[in-house]
Amino acid sequence: MVIVDVALATICFLNSCYPALIGKDTPRGEFTLQLRIVQSPGYGGDVLQFSESEEALFAVHRVWLGRPAEQREQRLQSSDPKRRIITKGCINVAPEVYEKLKTCCSNDSLSVR
Repeated sequence: MVIVDVALATICFLNSCYPALIGKDTPRGEFTLQLRIVQSPGYGGDVLQFSESEEALFAVHRVWLGRPAEQREQRLQSSDPKRRIITKGCINVAPEVYEKLKTCCSNDSLSVR
């Protein structure tokens, strides 16, 4: 199981927790992670989708750097969870964290609390 703690802006799996960027619109609840291939630049070719609405797709993915002014890399490293609230609902993690997550936990349960 993968757990995202919204209050702490962390993602935890395999007995380790990592900082994550989240958003006010990040859906709460229980989901299943599904590997999805994407063509959009900046996502590294794939994401781990966990929810979808008529307006949006929500996924865990490598930190998106499409707008340098948002300083997502710096925010991801911040010890202040409030600075890590910036996305439109997706969960952004460091590339190496994403690779670990993809390897171990594709098709696993995701709990966003």
